Amino acid sequence: MKRLLATLALCLAVTPVWGQEPPAPDGGPGDGPSLMEEGARLLLRGLMAEMEPAIGDMGKALAEMEPALRQLLALIGDIRNYHAPVLLPNGDILIRRKTPDELAVPDGGEIEL
Repeated sequence: MKRLLATLALCLAVTPVWGQEPPAPDGGPGDGPSLMEEGARLLLRGLMAEMEPAIGDMGKALAEMEPALRQLLALIGDIRNYHAPVLLPNGDILIRRKTPDELAVPDGGEIEL
C-alpha cells in the first residue's frame, strides 16, 4: 500500500511538468516569416492600397444604381422563368421566357443528372 501511494504521489507530482510548454528557442535563421512570405505580404498590401480608392468609388456607383437595379429585378421577377441566353449569328442575344408547360415540375419531382 505504501508503494502504491508513493508511486501515485510521484506520478501526480510529475504530471504538471509534462503540461508545460518547452521554452522558445532564441531567434534562429528558421524563425519568423520567410522572404517569400514577406514579399507576398508587401505585394498584397500594395495592391490593397492601390485598390482602396477604386473600391470606394465602386460602392458609391452601386449606391447610385440601386433604384434602377431594384426596378429591373421587379420587372424580371424570378430568373428561373427564363431559358439560358442564346447568341444569334448576327450578334444579338436572345433570352426566351419559359412557357407554363416548361415551368411545371415533373410528377416525381426528380432531377435527371
